[in-house]
Order: sequence, then C-alpha cells, then structure tokens
Amino acid sequence: MKSVAALSLLVASAAAFAPQQTSRASTSLAAFENELGAQPPLGFWDPLNMLDGVDQARFDRLRYVEIKHGRIAMLAVLGHIHTTFGARIPGNIDFSGKSFASIKTGIAGLKDIPTAGLLQIVAFVGFLELFVMKDKGNGEFPGDLRNGMFTWSGSDEELKQKRAIELNNGRAAQMGILGLMVHEMLDGEPYVINALFGNPSNFNAGL
Repeated sequence: MKSVAALSLLVASAAAFAPQQTSRASTSLAAFENELGAQPPLGFWDPLNMLDGVDQARFDRLRYVEIKHGRIAMLAVLGHIHTTFGARIPGNIDFSGKSFASIKTGIAGLKDIPTAGLLQIVAFVGFLELFVMKDKGNGEFPGDLRNGMFTWSGSDEELKQKRAIELNNGRAAQMGILGLMVHEMLDGEPYVINALFGNPSNFNAGL
C-alpha cells in the first residue's frame, strides 16, 4: 500500500510538470502569457482560470502571494532538512527543562512545543507580516521588499533571470514541503526517495 501511495505521488508530480498542450480552453488575458514565470516546459499555465478577466493589479497581487509563499516554502524545506540530520539549538525551550534537542522534526514537533512557545512563534510571524516583510509600494515588481533601501546590481536581463530562478525555486519548494508533510503523515518517512533506494532517513528516530 505504501508503494502504491509513493508511486501515485510520483505520477502526480510528473503530470504537474508535463508540457503544456497546444490547445487551451482558458481565455486569460494574453498580456499575462509573457509575464515572468511563463517559460518552458509549461509556458503560461493557469489550469483553474484564476486570471480570466482580471486586471494587472489582480495579477500583481497573485504574483506577490506566490513569491511570498515560495520564499516561506524554501525556508521550510531548508529547516526540515537541517533539523532532520540532527541540528538543534542548545539549551532548553522552557523553564521546566525541556531541551530543544528533544523536539521532533516536522509536523510531529508541534506536539512537543509548549503552548506558550507556539503563541510566541505565531506572534513573531504576525509581527514580520505586518511590519517588516511588507510591500510599501516602492518596489519595482511584486515581491520587491527593498522599499528603496538599496539597489540591485546587474543588467535588466540578469535581474530578470534571477527573479525567474527565485520564482521557480519557490514553486519547487512548495511542492517539496507538501510532499514531506504528506509522507510524514502517511508512513512516518518524509524522505521517501531515500527509503526507496535503501537509505531511509530514520526520521525522528529516538525522539
């Protein structure tokens, strides 16, 4: 059963990256077909028709959200990998003596963190969202949070390429962290590819 679930996820992932068909039912604005991120093999891909009849402001809002979620997902994947191999902050998480080293990785770790700690995390994320990581309208493109503090170096073409790299890495990370969470809940082994090749991660073993 586990093998069938893993195979199903691999097939679904492959289908998500399949080349775009030449005929499209969507009537999305043609202007968006040349936006950043519309590139091979998918090209302009809007399967849910979310861009049908929307204006540039709505597109920019969706692009900003996509970039932000991609950045969060990249940090999540990096943190997941970093803690899976055993990296922990020294010391205790609370005054009762519960150590950081005893907290599990991934979704399971939420049960190990004291309620006060979870509230602090939520409050910190809310503070960043409302006051720090905020687009104040001074950016050159959606997701540009410099707000006039400094300038990028490089030509326009180089900057566009770097923005495309970040966008695609964020898309991949969103699929990656979703896959890690799904497989953790399915069989307790989020690094299913390692397990398939005979090198399981021993996820949260001993914790």
